[in-house]
Amino acid sequence: MNSEKTTAASRIQENPLETRQDLVRALEQLTAPLRPLYSPGGARLIAGTTGAGYPAKIAEMEGFSRVLWGLVPLLMGGGDSGLWELILDGIRHGTDPSHEEYWGEVGDYDQRLVEMAVFGFALAAIPERIWAPLTPQEQDHLYLWLNQINAHPCYDCNWLFFNVLVNAGFKKLGLPYDAEQLEHNLRRMDDFYLGEGWYSDGINGHSDYYVPFAIHYYGLLYAKLMEQEDPERSRLFKERARLFAAEFITWFAADGSALPYGRSLAYRFAQSAFWSAYAYAEVEGLPAGVIKGLVLRNLRWWFAQPIFDGNGVLTIGYAYPNLVMAENYNAPGSPYWALKTFLPLAFSEEHPFWKEAELPLPEIPAVTVQQPAHLVIVRDAGAGHVAAFNSGHLYSNEHTHTSAKYEKFVYSTGFGFSVPRAEWGLSQGAFDSMLALSEGGDNLYRVRRRNLESEITDNVLRSVWKPWADVEVQSWVIAGLPWHIRIHRIRTGRELDAAEGGFALGQETEREERIGKEGAVVSTAWGTSGVQGLLGYRKAELIWPNANTNLLRPRTVLPTLTASLAPGIHWLASAVYGDPAGAYAKDNRFFMTKDVLEQSPEALLNVRFERDTITVLTSGGREIIIAMDYIS
Repeated sequence: MNSEKTTAASRIQENPLETRQDLVRALEQLTAPLRPLYSPGGARLIAGTTGAGYPAKIAEMEGFSRVLWGLVPLLMGGGDSGLWELILDGIRHGTDPSHEEYWGEVGDYDQRLVEMAVFGFALAAIPERIWAPLTPQEQDHLYLWLNQINAHPCYDCNWLFFNVLVNAGFKKLGLPYDAEQLEHNLRRMDDFYLGEGWYSDGINGHSDYYVPFAIHYYGLLYAKLMEQEDPERSRLFKERARLFAAEFITWFAADGSALPYGRSLAYRFAQSAFWSAYAYAEVEGLPAGVIKGLVLRNLRWWFAQPIFDGNGVLTIGYAYPNLVMAENYNAPGSPYWALKTFLPLAFSEEHPFWKEAELPLPEIPAVTVQQPAHLVIVRDAGAGHVAAFNSGHLYSNEHTHTSAKYEKFVYSTGFGFSVPRAEWGLSQGAFDSMLALSEGGDNLYRVRRRNLESEITDNVLRSVWKPWADVEVQSWVIAGLPWHIRIHRIRTGRELDAAEGGFALGQETEREERIGKEGAVVSTAWGTSGVQGLLGYRKAELIWPNANTNLLRPRTVLPTLTASLAPGIHWLASAVYGDPAGAYAKDNRFFMTKDVLEQSPEALLNVRFERDTITVLTSGGREIIIAMDYIS
């Protein structure tokens, strides 16, 4: 790698990201490496050669559009970009049916419908920069190409907002628009609303980052742009965002990192886009300095990660380039949806977002129950660790790695989570924060994917799931940090091998470990992870998952408990330890938290194992009594 490429990849890591000018410079640092990747006519961005579920030409149009999420706010704030004339040429050519780079006629549920949204935003926000420079014929071409969204259905989820933004842009410009479809799609969002600020991404959908960086984000764009035309709905979107902000802030750690959870994590710093839209729409509630800190710390955290290639182009992955965790719709240009976070560039230097001093996170409770999202968020302030404990969902979907992204018992800012590399054995499966079950000796494991029951009482989460028709698992998780407790009642009609995984720990450093019959603990520079069998397990061991299965670290080690179960009813219980600050450097040596698995974990003080019952005392002071009707 030559020094010029090294500079291109590392320059943004040196950006302090403190002022508006720093953010302008960051956008330039992100987009300048893209200039040579545009097609001759400017209508396509060829960011790489990996494939997605749609053709390369559509993926290249996607890359073109996603850059606009950063450039449009820059122009809104009076700035300019050396790319803009190229962008205008790309729009001229991409919407001209006679040009070889024409973006084409779209179909139902087409990826290009997704990419139209930013054009609608731009038409409403900067018509003088995107509409006025076009000739009347070029304007017709752009309008007709975008208006295809009114003739083709979008998926019944956050996608409906793409139609909303296009029609809002048409309306602001005084162009013909589909008022009926616009109103229908806005009303449909009410059907997705769960209360307390939460949406699901469609009926029975998940509540993941598509709530903040899609549904709320687009709703706040609409609220700001259409405040005069639709004041009541604008007020409603802002009020829901205000409620959601109090919940979503718990997903962020003091260092700027946010919970890795759900799908589309390749969009990376879109994690904080909600806060940018919150400020843009002038939602009342949190001080400007707190919002500013949330956005800038998250960007700093991300730009400190190795997420760029040698030329400074964003890669597919999470904390490093990684196609293993990608969705089928992650094309080379897809990660540039992260530029949605750059919305504060629409503000002048005099805006409170830029004038107010950056503030740290406000005081946040150690335990927060988020019923609509099926989550309990626990914070360990001393370790800077945030974990989301998950009671599971009653419905599933067909997205890649659904079980890994939505059904683990816990998700962590310090340890991330892992996705399976393949289907054979514990190393390929990488079953961190899961109970994995295999038919005896078969070595093909099943995990929780869809639940028959899911409930939360204070910090105690319960689910019922069936990996086979004749196997039923009831799982209780007593949420806490650094320890949490898991209890399972397994009724099986077949022989099973069981494996309970703790937190996956990065292991590219000096390592210390201890393995006993009932527990295993391991420490590296990235922290300490351990498991302790309390009931039913026969063996503790360290599993070495396949490379690139974890989102945060390419190579990990995974403390795991195992057992073999005959047909009948069995009880398994474990204490799981995770502390990303639990390895201390002294004289360049790493060592484990002293006697970590021999200590009586505080979490165990709230769980009492008796002959016929297990009694759990919740964080709210309630007793949950679990009857142990039979132990084989």
